Amino acid sequence: MTIATATAFRPPAPQPHEKPLGLFGRIAALRRNPIELWAREHYESRVTVNRSGTRALVSDPAGIRRIFVDNAANYYKDDLQLRMLRPSPGNDLLTAEADDWRLQRRLLAPMFTPRQIAAFAPVMAEAAQQGVELLRRREDRHIDLLQEMARLAFEMLNHTLFSSGLGCDAGEFHRALTDYLNIYARMSLWDLTGLPPLLPRRGQRKGRAALAVLDKAVNETIDARRKLIAAGRTPPRDVLTLLLEARDPDTGHDISEAVLRANTGSFIGAGHENTANGLTWTLYLLSQSPYWRNRVETEAESEVDAGPLETLPDRLPVTKAVLEEALRLYPPASILTRKAIAADEIGGKLIQPGTMVTIAPFVLHRHRTLWDRPDEFDPTRFLPGIRNRIDRFAYIPFGIGPRVCIGMGFAQQESVVALAHLARAFRFELKPGHRVRPMHRISLRPHGGMPMIIHTR
Repeated sequence: MTIATATAFRPPAPQPHEKPLGLFGRIAALRRNPIELWAREHYESRVTVNRSGTRALVSDPAGIRRIFVDNAANYYKDDLQLRMLRPSPGNDLLTAEADDWRLQRRLLAPMFTPRQIAAFAPVMAEAAQQGVELLRRREDRHIDLLQEMARLAFEMLNHTLFSSGLGCDAGEFHRALTDYLNIYARMSLWDLTGLPPLLPRRGQRKGRAALAVLDKAVNETIDARRKLIAAGRTPPRDVLTLLLEARDPDTGHDISEAVLRANTGSFIGAGHENTANGLTWTLYLLSQSPYWRNRVETEAESEVDAGPLETLPDRLPVTKAVLEEALRLYPPASILTRKAIAADEIGGKLIQPGTMVTIAPFVLHRHRTLWDRPDEFDPTRFLPGIRNRIDRFAYIPFGIGPRVCIGMGFAQQESVVALAHLARAFRFELKPGHRVRPMHRISLRPHGGMPMIIHTR
């Protein structure tokens, strides 16, 4: 019996339907939880196209390469995806296209080089240790792990990308972001039937209040930095300073206020959301797998204080493998969509102009033809010497190609550092009787949070 077989654990996921859903079933699934949409054939066939040719699901690595790299100009983000990704005016890296996107990417790339990310390791470790101390002081041993990891992710942003501090309280920001995702990132009949977006929708008042909190955080963060600069003080060299100093190389003009605020909001929201969810899913999986939990604990005890903090992530291969397996099972962006401009061929199937092409990492990462025991939690597949067997277009938790998430390396490093400090200090036990259920709302969150009991080690 292999280690993988002996330690097999199947984390919760929707049961694939025996047959593809009809129109009303699709609408219900999209409204309720989009990752419940898929049928058995979607996990077994690499390219599926519906009879009318209006929708396609692609899980073929070569096809994914064609969509995101080789023929990327033929595929654009659809209006519905852009509406969900753009809560406020202004294009950011997620929503900008063509020259606008290339300019923003070029301006921000220096903040996310491997060397710069490695330099963040000491402050990431400091933030992680502060988070550990806060958890140690809690009298109540029962926590919502998602909320606690959101608070930790927020503080890590405070120490790194926005090192003068963010303009709101971590708990307030997390609640507002949750409200926003539950209202605006949930498909409505307006979205599915093409009705005008200006029509009132359920929960709109609460949604506006959530957006006001998010906008206030962005505005106060920017205003505080401008006051610092106006006072003649040297600003920290972080992402906000880069945005404020950015100039269009053709005109020499500042980037627009809308683009500045859109990118600031995007970095705060995505940096908070993806890290919090990734840490929550990883610690949940470790709570259900004593074998891997023990390996991560042993590695953390051995390595956290064993050398320079800049090299810590490189000294934690098991912790990194566990995180990558968690991101395989619960990818931050579980559904990506593009619309075809002109006809194309993918995996032997015709893609007509106007076809909505979906690449679903949630499906891709569990595809029966790409992974051995795809539904099981097995970090072995990401250990050194084994990971290189994985096709780079079969594993895309942060997207792929030129538009891969610019903060991918940053997010992975801060998560590995945080996991090592948390595993050395605590064990987390799932609250008895709680049913864990992944829910897609732009990102992939545990529905209802993740109630845990902390045990100090």
